[in-house]
Amino acid sequence: MSDIVLEQITLEKSNLIIKNAISKAREIKINPIMVVLLDHRGAIKACSGEDGISSLRFQIAHGKANGAYQMGMGSRALFNRAEQQAYFINSVNALTNGALVPVPGGVLIRDKNNNIVGSLGISGDTSDNDEIAAISGIESVGYKADIG
Repeated sequence: MSDIVLEQITLEKSNLIIKNAISKAREIKINPIMVVLLDHRGAIKACSGEDGISSLRFQIAHGKANGAYQMGMGSRALFNRAEQQAYFINSVNALTNGALVPVPGGVLIRDKNNNIVGSLGISGDTSDNDEIAAISGIESVGYKADIG
């Protein structure tokens, strides 16, 4: 039996991460965003979308978070891998029924012991800007943001 006990992100902390990611988006004046946070099981813990986002933004944000969580690497790393191994990423996307979006904006959430305790996906602006907001939200509550 393992002695490792993963920290679980509370709903309160999840909502604070989302609130702070949206605040960062407003600070840097990007388009409205959708934010999806997955917990230590890869299940949706919390999500929120700003007024003015399109209806597809939830699936994109979820796909970024899900891809990062399922593969154990940020969606920027998945993007880089897709450039090198497109057939592999396409196959993995098929295995997830299309729920993997390999572009920046999906960030792993790590605890103080470097364990993956969740992931955050954002969609609404450029992938780079989505990622900036995600990192800011995660780090605002003391977690480590992992894009790699």
